[in-house]
Amino acid sequence: MEELVRVIAKALVDHPEDVTVKTVEKEHLIVYELYVHPDDVGKVIGKQGRIAKSLRTVVTSAAVKMNKRVTVDIIS
Repeated sequence: MEELVRVIAKALVDHPEDVTVKTVEKEHLIVYELYVHPDDVGKVIGKQGRIAKSLRTVVTSAAVKMNKRVTVDIIS
């Protein structure tokens, strides 16, 4: 799942070498912290948050088998 977030984010940004993903696991929640270059934050979020929402939807759909809640946090 972490690799999925990384691949999608690298396709969106101008500085793919600065994209990193950190996984934080809690009891019933997995948080993928997506770190990007400060200039690329707008590209990952998109207009009115559409790209970020789509990214979260893809990750949530892929995580159905894990029986846990999953979210993506975008951090510059």
